[in-house]
Amino acid sequence: MTLSAASHGFLSPTGVEIAFLLVGIVTLGAAVVTVTTKQLVHAALWLVVALGGLAVEYLLLTAEFIAWVQVLIYVGSIVVLLLFGLMLTRAPIGRSPDADSGNRPAALTVAVAAAAALVWVVVDAFRNTWIDLDGPVQGSTKVTGEILFQHWVLPFEALSVLLLAALVGAIVLSRKNTAAEDEAAAPDARTNARDTEKNARDARTNAPDAEKKEQR
Repeated sequence: MTLSAASHGFLSPTGVEIAFLLVGIVTLGAAVVTVTTKQLVHAALWLVVALGGLAVEYLLLTAEFIAWVQVLIYVGSIVVLLLFGLMLTRAPIGRSPDADSGNRPAALTVAVAAAAALVWVVVDAFRNTWIDLDGPVQGSTKVTGEILFQHWVLPFEALSVLLLAALVGAIVLSRKNTAAEDEAAAPDARTNARDTEKNARDARTNAPDAEKKEQR
């Protein structure tokens, strides 16, 4: 990032800045639809639009490497994982009343507070800083790697540990659910086994009578 000349201003936007604003509006709309729709598959598809809009924003900010990472990892991997999860869990395709937890006021309050805090921090930190879109690329692989592994090593490693903990927690929860399902299915299995044994005994008992009738 570089300090811009006095020619830059909010009242004289460039074409790139106008495109950035329009894509941001579309991305915000897709994000709102993602968290408000009651159709789970539609929510996943709108999430693709929101994440794709973020990738376009990164491209407009000359951060090409981050944009492609956004497309490959989030759009190409995480959304596909969500869709597979919906299919494997046999989630309803249409409208699902269970998708609404009833905590919308609390969730809306937390979301608005978090968004306001994030906007305030970003505006306060980069109030007089502009990105020179006509200059060298700011988000290249070299620049991103140098910044990430020189100044942000500790947060990067902390995030890795957090993701690993989430993965282990998901495995533990899924194993608990599987064990509970097996315990719930055990009485039915024992009942079916007893019924099968009873039918087999009845069949052996009735077999001599059937042979006698045939001989007569």
